[in-house]
Formats: sequence, structure tokens, C-alpha cells
Amino acid sequence: MVLADLNRSQQLRIAVYSQDGFGLGHMRRTSSIVRQLLKHRPDASVLTLSDSPLGQLFETASNHDYLKLPSIVKDGPGKWRAIKLSMSIEEVLDLRRHIIRSAVLCFKPHLLLVDHMPHGALGELTTALEAIKTNGLNTRIVLGLRDILDAPDVIQKRWAAEHAYETLEKYYDRVLVYGMQDVYDLSREYHFKPEISNLMQYCGFVCTPVKPRYPARVRSQLLNGSNHGARLILVMAGGGADAYPMMNSVLDSLPEVLAKKDCVTIMVTGPFMPAEQRHKLEARSRKMPVRVRNTVSDILSYIEAADLVISMAGYNSTMEVLRSGKPAILIPRSGPSAEQRTRASLFSARNWVQFFEPDNIDSNHLAQVIEAQLNNETRLNSDEKPDLNGVNTAVTHLLAQIGSTSKRANGNIPAVRCKSKPMALKPVVV
Repeated sequence: MVLADLNRSQQLRIAVYSQDGFGLGHMRRTSSIVRQLLKHRPDASVLTLSDSPLGQLFETASNHDYLKLPSIVKDGPGKWRAIKLSMSIEEVLDLRRHIIRSAVLCFKPHLLLVDHMPHGALGELTTALEAIKTNGLNTRIVLGLRDILDAPDVIQKRWAAEHAYETLEKYYDRVLVYGMQDVYDLSREYHFKPEISNLMQYCGFVCTPVKPRYPARVRSQLLNGSNHGARLILVMAGGGADAYPMMNSVLDSLPEVLAKKDCVTIMVTGPFMPAEQRHKLEARSRKMPVRVRNTVSDILSYIEAADLVISMAGYNSTMEVLRSGKPAILIPRSGPSAEQRTRASLFSARNWVQFFEPDNIDSNHLAQVIEAQLNNETRLNSDEKPDLNGVNTAVTHLLAQIGSTSKRANGNIPAVRCKSKPMALKPVVV
């Protein structure tokens, strides 16, 4: 079957690649950008290719759909495994490459937004990028990078081994950085060549365009029955797959806090925390004014309702806290990635948050920090404010790329057979 030619100026198509087998961060960030983009171009059709185990978790517009890839997860630099399928990682990657390439050739996007990895997981995206080029689709290809990727030596080693630098130079039209250059300069830290640095645009931090819906109701319900002046503490961790040590440490510190402060604590573990760990938290919290929940319908309302937020330092959780301006303690994951620790440290240096080291947490020390932050009622105690307009800036740059596509393509998409030709794919060795 050959698809009919489409008028590119009439039917805008956008594809998004988002690899997110471990948490929620990449999907939440790309969903926020797509939601805002569709406000400007409600005529567009958006197809997201993702491997999140939760599938289509976030609410989307009627013209935004998902193609689920077999889920894989990263255990360490260059180390991946399948989550569900009883297959080798080489077999799963081969399957994913076929799916991604076929989807791109059939969908024929004007714009492809790639999140985080220019080459995809272990290079799986490169066959699709080459197919775009060889089939003359005239698709504009944009890479979106969060503010911090990992330790510089890790990124330089992995990107060199997986040919990510060459992929960027060969296929990409623009690189959007969802951060501030004066906070973390990716070109300097990761030794990008001038050819790559010249493609980069810093957008500021990306926050969801969604607003809190019912913070007053959340606060009233959670503090119902408490003494007047009781404080509300929110403990959260995004997806929550590795949040148990942090939340358990918070529970260790609460008796000392409660001896001095009248507080209610709500813990939102996240959907990826193992049930056994969540049950342990629930059992420990029964004798304290603590509620443990897997997920909530509107985490933004809980952030806005709280007097203090204690969180891990994932990108989206951190940006949601910054947007609220509430006093916050960030306890990053200890590893294997250095991303969260780096972010928490840099943001703490600007007095945007309080950074607490995750290794060998002393409950007495943590209790003291919690008490101090509960006494800090100032929203975002810093003269230098973070740029939180990243979603709008990113959309502006993406719309500019779409304009470039329309001019370059002269209004037409070439016809491409939907049924991809068989590919002789070899496993990527890294």
C-alpha cells in the first residue's frame, strides 16, 4: 500500500521519541511540550514512540497518540535489559529498531523531537534517522536535552562508544537544552564540538503548563482534625522505583520533628515503588500522623498545599517544586547516575532548594534540617530566580523548525511505502 501525497502545510505531523523504561521523567517532560505545542497548532497530529511500562499515563489531546515499544531499562552506563520480554537485549533492540523505522516511514513527520539520546537506546534510532534522510522526507530533527545528563566523564565515554556525537552532527537540525547555561553549560561540561554547540538553544527549565486544581481542598482534608497551625509536609519521588531509602529515612527523622512541631506528612511513593517496600512504609507510618499513597490525581495541588516539600531530585519533580516556590529539601538518588546529585548541589548553591546528601543519612541531622525549613516561610529564597519558561521557549523553537520544514519541502511529502523493506540489522556492540 502506498500512502497518498499529503499537503504538508495542511496536515502537520510531529513524531516524538521518548525512552523511559525506568521512571516518568522523559514522558512527563515531552508530554508537557506536546500539550503546549498543540495549543498553538491544534491541527497537528502527534505520535509519541515510548517504552514506558505504564503506557499512555498522562492525559493527552485527542490528536496525540502513542506507539508502545517493548520496554527496556538501563542498569548502568551501557548496560540495558528487557523488562517484560524473555529475550536478549540484542533481540529486543532489533525489534524496536524495526518498529521505530517503520513508524517513521509510514507517519512521515514534518518534525521529529528526540528526547535525551540522539542515537536512541544503544543506537536503536540511527536506522530511522538514516531512513528519513535516504527517503527524502525533509523531516526536521530536533534533540531535547535536560539540564544535566550525567557525570561528564560518563557521558563522554558512552557517547563516544555509541557514536552519539557523530549522530548529532550528521542528522540533527537543532538541539534544545531544557536548562540555563549559566547553571550548567553542557557544551563545556561534555566537550561538545563547535559544530554541535552551534546547534544548541537554551530554553530555561520546562514545567508542565497544567495548573494546580484544588490545593485548598487538599490542605483542608489532610489537616482535618489537626491543631490550629499544624504544618503539612509532602514527601514525593516521581516514579518512585528507587525512593524507598529516602522515604524510610524521612520516617526515621519524623519522631524528633513531631516532638517539636505539630505536623502532618503525606508520602506519595510513585507507581514504580515495589509493593513490598510501600507496605513497609505504610506499616511504619501507622503510629504517626503520616499517610502513604501510591499516586495522587494532581500532585501539583499537593505541592501547593504543603508547607515543605521533601523530594528526590529528578528533573520534573524539582521543576514542579521550583515553580511553586515552596521551601524544599532535595535528597537525590545516590547513583548510579550523577544527574540528581549534581542538580541538587547546583540549585542549593543558588538558594533555590536545600540539598541533603543521600549517603548514610543521619536521622537527627535530617530532623534538624526539616525543622529549619518548616520555619522558612519564604517562597524561593534567592535573588537569582530560575528561568521556568522553558516549555514556551521550546515550543517557539519547534514551531520555527516546522516553518523551516515547510519552506524546504515546498509543500509536499514524498510517497513512501508503509511496509518497510527487510533490514539486515546487527546488534550494537558497546
